[in-house]
Amino acid sequence: MQNLNRVHLNGLRALDSVARLGSLQAAAQELGVTIGAVSQQVIKAEAQLGRPVFARTSKGLVPVEGTAALLARLGQGFQTLSEAVAMARPPDDTVLTVSVAPVFASRFLLPRIDRFTARHPDLRLRLDATSRLVDFARDDVDIGIRIGRGVWPGVEADLLLPQTVFPVCAPALVRDLREPADLLSLPILLDGQALFSWDVWLAEAGLAGHDIRPRHVFSEASLALEAAIAGQGVMLAWRLLALSALSQHCLVMPFAIEASTGMGHYCVTRAGARRPAKVLMFVDWLRQEMDAAMAEWAALRTSLDEPVLRR
Repeated sequence: MQNLNRVHLNGLRALDSVARLGSLQAAAQELGVTIGAVSQQVIKAEAQLGRPVFARTSKGLVPVEGTAALLARLGQGFQTLSEAVAMARPPDDTVLTVSVAPVFASRFLLPRIDRFTARHPDLRLRLDATSRLVDFARDDVDIGIRIGRGVWPGVEADLLLPQTVFPVCAPALVRDLREPADLLSLPILLDGQALFSWDVWLAEAGLAGHDIRPRHVFSEASLALEAAIAGQGVMLAWRLLALSALSQHCLVMPFAIEASTGMGHYCVTRAGARRPAKVLMFVDWLRQEMDAAMAEWAALRTSLDEPVLRR
């Protein structure tokens, strides 16, 4: 234990965070400090250890040869410490912390939270809107909502809704559309964070092998959706993202062709952990909200006019 007197704990945390997350920026976000502060902590820790841990390259900090075992042990140690602190903290059954992507939070959860509150007035939600995959062994999170294939290390994943995608655009842009290939002449709006590509829909529409020419690329799906609503082009959306805008006729679905991405929306919790009552209540409510949204989607699909949704 005397070895711990050689290095400040904050420095060791910085080494572990940078190694695990791969960048100073991500480490700074996790530790709640500036990038400069993380860099200084790394430098001090290396000096106290008497050896370099990272090489400074054009791509950032890269672990030097021979430090893999050191960084692995640091990671294991901090995970153990985090678990110990969690065990010491009395559980708060009145607060439910949900990790969720910003687009899912803004487009689906926020408009519906009042119904959860009405059903469970004694339970407060704390939404952690982030695109980073949480580590349930380290982060103070009860449940996460993720989009993917349902296979992530260290979590138990339950499918909520399979994901299908389809093009959407402003009503003014459908005037000259007669067949799916006509979409290729419109400006394409890309979500740069999407886990799927236009290829999945083009193949479903019989257009496999065709190229698209992106007009704009956005770092967040909500931004691409807003651009589509503004008439700037066509984007590939999914049901929970576009449902509200379609219902309000801000967007239209030019062709009745949906393509499966092979992914879905999942609720995830720590593998092997018991799900407390507050988590079970949230999952039950979320499934009911998704069922209601899909009923709304089915009604919308059957009520759209022929010039808007071509069959």
